[in-house]
Amino acid sequence: MKIAVTYENGQVFGHFGHTRQFMVYDVADGKITGRTLLDTNGSGHGALAGFLRQHGVDTLICGGIGGGARTALSQAGIQLYPGASGSADDQVTALLEGRLVYNPDTLCQHHHGEGHTCSGHEEGHSCGDHACGNHGA
Repeated sequence: MKIAVTYENGQVFGHFGHTRQFMVYDVADGKITGRTLLDTNGSGHGALAGFLRQHGVDTLICGGIGGGARTALSQAGIQLYPGASGSADDQVTALLEGRLVYNPDTLCQHHHGEGHTCSGHEEGHSCGDHACGNHGA
């Protein structure tokens, strides 16, 4: 099993399509056996699903994510855990222990060229402020 986490400074990065790095964790027998930091080299949104698949990833933990990216990940056979936040290492451990706090309904949408907002949040709220959906599972 390979678990990728949108990554910035040790934390889950708040928006899948804008992440510059993924921390990829190798897992065997329910334990982390290794980890590798991957640079996306400027790939964004739809291209990231293929990038993860090329690296053998089958599970993704992230903050906010748009509908197109969700579809691309699903088509690539990658299990998605959106709406997570905090330490990347802690989130992977929590997933492996069955206690990951995430929001399966997290969905970020782009609006009129003014950045993006997260559904279910007040007007003007930006995904970049934190991991969208960080309101419990």
